[in-house]
Amino acid sequence: MMKAIAFPSKETEPLIETNTSRRNESLLQALNAQHKVTTENIANADTPNYKKKSVEFEEELRRIIENGKTDQLDMKRTHEKHFPVSNPNDSIVNYRIVENNETSMNNNNNNVDIDKEMANLSENQLMYNYMVDRVSGHYKKMKNLLQDMK
Repeated sequence: MMKAIAFPSKETEPLIETNTSRRNESLLQALNAQHKVTTENIANADTPNYKKKSVEFEEELRRIIENGKTDQLDMKRTHEKHFPVSNPNDSIVNYRIVENNETSMNNNNNNVDIDKEMANLSENQLMYNYMVDRVSGHYKKMKNLLQDMK
């Protein structure tokens, strides 16, 4: 069983945003969803008939990076002094939550491997911390740039 997750809409867009920062922020959302799913799996490790869930986003991220389409224009510029406009959704990392119904680890039809889930949680936390540093570093650079312009 697969459920698609919709991204929450932002009421205000950041003043300085790039395709990379947009991709990094959406990756943070996917990693946050992965954290929630993994902790749900750990909490239900002994629940009868519980089936583990996972978040899939790696293929979508790979497609975005390999296609290099994050800098293509959606609109046609009518004057050379106009800013180029790119599609903000080109760099969004879509993800989906997938429930694994195919395996069974325990006698109670539960398929959560607690050791694997704990390892996934650690790996996800490292990736999340790295991405937080990337996103905050982007905005620190922009802040310094704007301060230097004064």
